[in-house]
Amino acid sequence: SREMGKGHRVPMAGIPYHALNSYLGRLINKGYKVAICEQMTPPGKGLVEREVIRVVTPGTVVEPSLLTDKHNNYLVSLIVRGNEAGISYVDITTGEFATTQLPANQALDELARLHPAELLLPQTLETEGLSLPASVTRLEDYWFDPEVAQQTLLDHFSVASVEGYGCTRLPLAISAAGSIIHYLQENQRAVLGQLTQLSTYSTQSFMVLDLQTRRNLELFASARWGDPSGGLLSVTDLTNTPMGSRLLKRWLGQPLLDIERLQTRQDTVEWFYQNTQVRRRVMSILNDIADMERLINRVRSGIATPRDMMALRSSLEKLAEIKSELTASVNAPGWLHSELKPCPEVVDLVKRAVADEPPATLEHGGA
Repeated sequence: SREMGKGHRVPMAGIPYHALNSYLGRLINKGYKVAICEQMTPPGKGLVEREVIRVVTPGTVVEPSLLTDKHNNYLVSLIVRGNEAGISYVDITTGEFATTQLPANQALDELARLHPAELLLPQTLETEGLSLPASVTRLEDYWFDPEVAQQTLLDHFSVASVEGYGCTRLPLAISAAGSIIHYLQENQRAVLGQLTQLSTYSTQSFMVLDLQTRRNLELFASARWGDPSGGLLSVTDLTNTPMGSRLLKRWLGQPLLDIERLQTRQDTVEWFYQNTQVRRRVMSILNDIADMERLINRVRSGIATPRDMMALRSSLEKLAEIKSELTASVNAPGWLHSELKPCPEVVDLVKRAVADEPPATLEHGGA
């Protein structure tokens, strides 16, 4: 509280900036939204102008200390109309942004797969009796209107049509995706620049596993105790990077039905199995690669530290080593070789701009 005249104290709801990190996690885990204010004018005798520069919610967290390396932090939007539903999700720490339209009776199964940190719903959507995430945010129905949502997407991507994103004839997929962009415009505008693509997917391309099936198969936790260490993922996750862990979890929760894509995965695994020396060298290199997905998005958001930049540079250099290994190998998977992009121009830029032993923050200089 703060003293406001003789015998009067006013209760305060804020916390000092230097104590933010210690409180933010506790508040977010309880489902609260946290407004971060900054002083906009020099201190003087009169009132000091302050502005809310960011609102942190469970689905818009970017602080590494509040994230789990092996799991995505999804902000998900759901709209249901009649027998159809639209679901869109985004992980602002990796830039992953996708949307779909599906039968309404499959919506809860898809939500269970995504396991959202925060769920956006229209104000009037009835959810009584449904099992929903702890953090649910209601938005005005207006933002889920297909025309409004489509215009929101067009403005965000600076395009004349959503045809290039594959959702032209999927109004509910458009509604869900547009509502997410609106929510981020209101609460986390700084991350919008890193959302440069929207992918439209169909649940018909994957095997739909309902919640009971997931439990029975013990994909992510034991059926009896709900212990993650007793699930299939914990046994099979021998990946060497956080990106690999998150990808493996997505693959287990969304089994492919496309034979050609399945065959490609199978052939790639077999090639690495047969080429023991290459496999061991690549695994050793992967051990030294940081979480590039989240590093890149920290750079795009303008919150990367000099040490983040050095970690990105080192990881790109390691990526070049992996590409060299594949180039020198016989019959290496061509698709994998072409997907690896070490970005030498970025490595060179960081070399010139950031010292080899940089400080922890930009305030102390990094060059």
